[in-house]
Amino acid sequence: MPFDFDHAPDRRATNSAKWTWYPPDVLPLWVADMDFPAPPPILEALRAAVDHGVFGYEMPSTQLRESVAARMEKLYSWDIHPDSVVGLPGLVSGFYAAASALCRPGEGYVIQPPVYMPFNDMQKHLGVIRQEAQLVERVEQNRLRYEIDWNIFRDAFHTGGSRTRMFLLCSPHNPTGQVYTINELTRMAETCLQQNAVIVSDEIHSELLLHPERSATQSKRHIPIAALSPEIAENSITLVSPSKTFNVAGLFCGFAIIPSVKLRAQYKLQLERMTLHPNSLGQVAAQAAFSGACDGWLADLNAYLTANRDFAVAYIEREMPEIRLCVPDATYLLWMDCRDLVRNSRLSDGLSPYEFFLQKAKVAFNDGPPFGSGGQNFVRLNFACPRSTLEEGLERMKKALDGQRLDD
Repeated sequence: MPFDFDHAPDRRATNSAKWTWYPPDVLPLWVADMDFPAPPPILEALRAAVDHGVFGYEMPSTQLRESVAARMEKLYSWDIHPDSVVGLPGLVSGFYAAASALCRPGEGYVIQPPVYMPFNDMQKHLGVIRQEAQLVERVEQNRLRYEIDWNIFRDAFHTGGSRTRMFLLCSPHNPTGQVYTINELTRMAETCLQQNAVIVSDEIHSELLLHPERSATQSKRHIPIAALSPEIAENSITLVSPSKTFNVAGLFCGFAIIPSVKLRAQYKLQLERMTLHPNSLGQVAAQAAFSGACDGWLADLNAYLTANRDFAVAYIEREMPEIRLCVPDATYLLWMDCRDLVRNSRLSDGLSPYEFFLQKAKVAFNDGPPFGSGGQNFVRLNFACPRSTLEEGLERMKKALDGQRLDD
């Protein structure tokens, strides 16, 4: 029997950042967590841990590291040794630790904006130099997609007078939802090898793979960049976590997969300096998640998220055609180009798209500029919610653009 994603618990009575950041009349379709309960095997494992009653210090067990390795083998035929798996409190901590281990202040790291917000902030917090290989927009009717310009990518390395030490990859890409092909991944990896830059790949959305649209021939397949060859693996830090896929982000547990003995020692030393350790209950959840016991739930989830994506895309293209969409292959995030709304003076009082929808539609999105270059006048919508919630948010958007009252 399929799992029921049409009904979700009320989160306003909790400390949920997503549901309590804005006033109660605002519908939150922003921060990237889902409104669905975690899968039953995770909940059962957590209940058993709570019933045990002792919550002391814990480090990732051999069994857990073996489960992570087995998951990589099962999903991607990627053979890694369990010793390559290093526990983390989360993936943002993971790539901050990587930057601290690999880059001295004044050295550089390459990113591909518009990209996940914390990628852009390390320059401010760590004193490393952000070097941008901006993705190139391609417009096809009401659709937007992004491509890598290989000259731009190559020329981003060692810019600004700074030696590039790290390429920070977001795969699948957030916010565009793009799944990179084997040719794209290979070309990026080869450039990093040529430039002597370590690849740090945030692959947190790798299991949230959506079904293709009807016009497509097949689903996109996620490939860990480090799985391409032993040489690339030796030059890579791959970051994975059950947090997004199984909706346990608040339990703070992730993993760095580092086949290189030298690079792993360097990385673990930095974790010790930063005193970064995974949450004990997060490790319980991760063991259940990566055991395979939740795979039936995940299949139903991805089918539901696909239907939500398709519903949102069809509604926006029919009712709000001035909004151009980047249709995701993965994730539960919809990157929306609202520049025509601005150009056509459709937003009142000179408001940005984010401000307009927040004030006039009472819908909260993620604003585009924090995603870096190319994010101005974009917003990001989270469709990992019951269909009724998504439909309400879209209807509020349309009413606001039509100048209607929300209670009409």
